[in-house]
Amino acid sequence: MEQAPLDPERQLPPAPLEPLGRSDAGLEATGGEEAEGSRDAGSGVDTMTENNFWLKKIEISVSEAEKRTGRNAMNMQETYTAYLVETRSVEHADGQSVLTDSLWRRYSEFELLRNYLLVYYPHIVVPPLPEKRAEFVWHKLSADNMDPDFVERRRIGLENFLLRIASHPILCRDKIFYLFLTQTNYFFQADSRLKALNATFRVKNPDKRFTELKHYSDELQSVISHLLRVRARVADRLYGVYKVHGNYGRVFSEWSAIEKEMGDGLQSAGHHMDVYASSIDDILEDEEHYADQLKEYLFYAEALRAVCRKHELMQYDLEMAAQDLASKKQQCEELATGTVRTFSLKGMTTKLFGQEAPEQREARIKVLEEQINEGEQQLKSKNLEGREFVKNAWADIERFKEQKNRDLKEALISYAVMQISMCKKGIQVWTNAKECFSKM
Repeated sequence: MEQAPLDPERQLPPAPLEPLGRSDAGLEATGGEEAEGSRDAGSGVDTMTENNFWLKKIEISVSEAEKRTGRNAMNMQETYTAYLVETRSVEHADGQSVLTDSLWRRYSEFELLRNYLLVYYPHIVVPPLPEKRAEFVWHKLSADNMDPDFVERRRIGLENFLLRIASHPILCRDKIFYLFLTQTNYFFQADSRLKALNATFRVKNPDKRFTELKHYSDELQSVISHLLRVRARVADRLYGVYKVHGNYGRVFSEWSAIEKEMGDGLQSAGHHMDVYASSIDDILEDEEHYADQLKEYLFYAEALRAVCRKHELMQYDLEMAAQDLASKKQQCEELATGTVRTFSLKGMTTKLFGQEAPEQREARIKVLEEQINEGEQQLKSKNLEGREFVKNAWADIERFKEQKNRDLKEALISYAVMQISMCKKGIQVWTNAKECFSKM
């Protein structure tokens, strides 16, 4: 399978889209017209290039989500969520951001965009989408994909997906990505190559680096999965501990009603306990944003495996081409010398019915020689493609590693800071309660 080259017809000028949108915004996309027609006819794309529009800094945001009802491909009614995708030019004469395009997209359209990127940029670690349905949730959190809190987190995740693409040095220049942001009707087809990426191939001489990368992606997914499960269990228990403190508040309040000297102190202490018990809802809501950051890299593990699978497929094609070439060379040698070194149906036929006429043998040798020449050229081409793929893939993998280390470090530090803050609030509550008791 050939590596899809960077098609200049699908690439914009080299200036990247600058992700200047809010950190909590998100977006979504649709399908429609013929992709090639969109690229070539390009009323929007060509004008954009001519006017250097793409060189301007652009703000991408998914400003809102909306629940809708419509008919699916089976003409059955379904409920789904649509997201409003907005792009704004932020370099304007008066310094104000100007709304350039806005359109509604569904989650399934984001999937189409990502599938396209997987096929046409197989050497790139394509950013993952947020989860379609909630995973690793603690029991008080709804797993319903229509739950407003889940929809809001997915909106943020979808914007993050687009901003990841917009900040990528290669993906940001893709015209289909631009059409996704700006045109309601467009179409692209990932064809059978997407299915090929999901197939399993057993290669004879696997590249050790890609084997280790595949193993690392499995381990990364396993570690983050365990981390998310632990976090969900902790959230469950923490929620219970905080809410039980509400019982302190109720008991102190009831007790204060029967005490004269101690009443005010008990009542105040009970108030502090009620505040403490109710604070857990906001705390765990903030925690979900950190969990979503971890989930992004849980899904990035699959993106790493997709690059490994593509390399396996290219290596498999290379080995099959080499095997086919060796087989044809052997056939040609056997015809030229009249000896058969291995068992074959042709060898048995020769023994039973005699040798071919010299003219027939010469014609077959000529055909085989042409096929050998063609096979050698194909093998050379596949070797070059393989080396180019490895070079490009490792360049992007190194970029991904730097991004991963930076993002996970920031996420874990932020999570630790949040836990410290939460503990300090607990200490403050009991310090306040102590002062209330002291004044009794």
